[in-house]
Amino acid sequence: MEIRIGIQHSPREIVIESEEKPDVLLERLSNAVAEGAPVTFVDDKGRTVLIPGAKVAYAEVSTEEPRRVGFLG
Repeated sequence: MEIRIGIQHSPREIVIESEEKPDVLLERLSNAVAEGAPVTFVDDKGRTVLIPGAKVAYAEVSTEEPRRVGFLG
């Protein structure tokens, strides 16, 4: 699963690939935003990302879906 997080006043978004359930990730992020506290996520490669809850602009969660290649006929 992929989660994209936009940070206020930052031109780039944070992209994290994780095996955690989307509901769990969104709940942790929602709590951090509500409290204005930082939240940490660990991605599939073992990297830890610290996100400032008070500065989150948006979050987008997408399930992994194979990308289609070719032409539709």
